[in-house]
Amino acid sequence: MRLKKLPNILFIGFALISLIYGGSSFAQQQSTPSDLESQMNERSKRLEEINKQLEETRKHLEETAQERASLQKDVKVLDGNLKQLDLTIKMDEQQIGLLEEEINSINENIRHLQGSLDSKRKAITATIRSMQANQFENPLTSFLRAKTLSEGVFEQNALMEMQTKLRLDMGEIIRISEDLKGNLDKREGKRQETETRKESSLVRKNIVADLKSERTEVLLVTKNKESQYQKQVSELQKQQDALEDEISQIEKKLREKFDSSKLDSLSKGFFKYPIKLVSDGGAARITQHYGEVSSLYRGKPHNGMDFGAPVGTAVYAAADGVVIAIDNNDKSSWRKYQYGKHVLIKHPNNLASLYAHLSGWTVSLGQQVKQGDLIGYSGNTGYSTGPHLHFGVYWAPSVEFVSRPPASGRIPVGVVLRPEDYL
Repeated sequence: MRLKKLPNILFIGFALISLIYGGSSFAQQQSTPSDLESQMNERSKRLEEINKQLEETRKHLEETAQERASLQKDVKVLDGNLKQLDLTIKMDEQQIGLLEEEINSINENIRHLQGSLDSKRKAITATIRSMQANQFENPLTSFLRAKTLSEGVFEQNALMEMQTKLRLDMGEIIRISEDLKGNLDKREGKRQETETRKESSLVRKNIVADLKSERTEVLLVTKNKESQYQKQVSELQKQQDALEDEISQIEKKLREKFDSSKLDSLSKGFFKYPIKLVSDGGAARITQHYGEVSSLYRGKPHNGMDFGAPVGTAVYAAADGVVIAIDNNDKSSWRKYQYGKHVLIKHPNNLASLYAHLSGWTVSLGQQVKQGDLIGYSGNTGYSTGPHLHFGVYWAPSVEFVSRPPASGRIPVGVVLRPEDYL
């Protein structure tokens, strides 16, 4: 009989929802919603203040970059980078605090939703029990058992109202359960973001230690004298020029042998930008395009794209692939050559992407990466006139690795392609 089946079906549905969502747990928080909102607003104000200081530091560093090469300039740049990193670490701390407060706010929502869910469960249980008490009595028997006609009609109407209420309550419990699941998922996402920011903050603290060591070495090597500094810079420049000339010749020969028709199947949009641009809410700016001629490269065309960015800015994989090289061409924090700390990723379509002048990396050799995965942080290692990311693209089958003292490690060379064609 239809009336007999309905309660059992609804009871089963209710039981399933209880199994799925009944085990959800949450942390009890002492803060009230108004307290949490006040704390979050306060952190947002602090973040705005730090952002202003970061912008002022960036402008100061840009002005310093225009100064003539000197020991004083190098020290000012290092001090500026240290200040920038210190502010970024403070920003990390505020953002971590903000995320934790958002998690607390979500926990409050979860607590409220679970309370509503418990109330609905009790209401549904009571309705089901009431209906089950009458489930073996058919409508005619119930009607005939009534003392009066009006009492019989009343009992039937009451039963129909219970059925309607049960349907509505079941719909409401499903809605609350879905809302609860959404909050649980959101909380997990915030927790993961918090862990990522904590890891980034730790890496940046390590970069600060490296920069302090570099500052100490610069003053030690130059004996804090401008004349000694200029002598050392001149020697390093000659070594780098010779190294660059040799690599340019190798890549020129590889290019001459290359069949460009192999590129016909490749299309624009394969890569995503490896660093977040200012236009997208990030801190990076394109400072040098592929093929551009500059005095920085002694009139030679640039073999990649440069993104000016503060030391410690996150760098991401431009596409899915496997890490085929991780190396450092610097002899020390003072004797810096070619690409410095760099990562090379090979992609399934026979392209390879280079991320150079890093302050550090977060991947390992042979690791599979997905587009958008964090692989390292921008820096000022290698032959570099200021903090930036060098993004290069190669035809992967042509890539070779050469050792060329005085540079440390191995240097990737190959058929260099125009990155803009694939972004």
